[in-house]
Amino acid sequence: MCLGDLDGESAAQAASELGAHAHPFRVDVRSRESFADFVESIENTVGPIDVLVNNAGVMPAGAFLEESEATSETVLAVNVAGPLHGMRLVLPGMIERRRGHVVNVASMLGKTELPGLATYIASKHALVGLTAGVRSELAGTGVTLTVLLPGIVNTELSSGIPIPRLIRGIARIEPEDVARAIVESCRTRPRELAVPRWLALYPTMRPLIPERLEALARKVLGDDKALRGVDHRGRAAYDERIERQVLD
Repeated sequence: MCLGDLDGESAAQAASELGAHAHPFRVDVRSRESFADFVESIENTVGPIDVLVNNAGVMPAGAFLEESEATSETVLAVNVAGPLHGMRLVLPGMIERRRGHVVNVASMLGKTELPGLATYIASKHALVGLTAGVRSELAGTGVTLTVLLPGIVNTELSSGIPIPRLIRGIARIEPEDVARAIVESCRTRPRELAVPRWLALYPTMRPLIPERLEALARKVLGDDKALRGVDHRGRAAYDERIERQVLD
């Protein structure tokens, strides 16, 4: 197992917790050259890549018109260009070996929307479509792609954003739930996999819900928390990490 992160120390810490079979590397997924070096290092260390998990992502919160162009570009570079680089680098070898699996970790927001997260949502919609399109092109090659659609993952990504109690109770999940779903996808190879699974019902049922009724439900639940209710002090550490990437 090989782990890559922009923060090499974080990758090393995670690898140490997993044991001697885990190998850490530093990678900047925005750069094709950095991703290529990452792939080469993996192949030199453990051999050909059978499974690639594209999990890097950044999520600024706030009004779209107040977001800097540099921040928007960073979101798209990490969340969309990163998986593009990864797939273009590993898929040819997988196709040649006639085996392999790629997991692109998107979000349930890749199927819907919330105010205050516009650029992040755009990137996840793009990743859902990208995965579906490439998967179709690879039919019959022995190589498959799955897009993972997690709900609200209990990580720094969602820090400082107040989540309504009802939503928190039914849609909030732990990183371990996402990890289990990734492993499951390697066995079942689905086109899409929602975590928790019941979330897959929403985009299916949404066209049947009257628009006014959905708007009322969203208002009652408080779907604008990422726009109007962000605790910037609670989110400061994460915002600083994003800013460092923007300025890099």
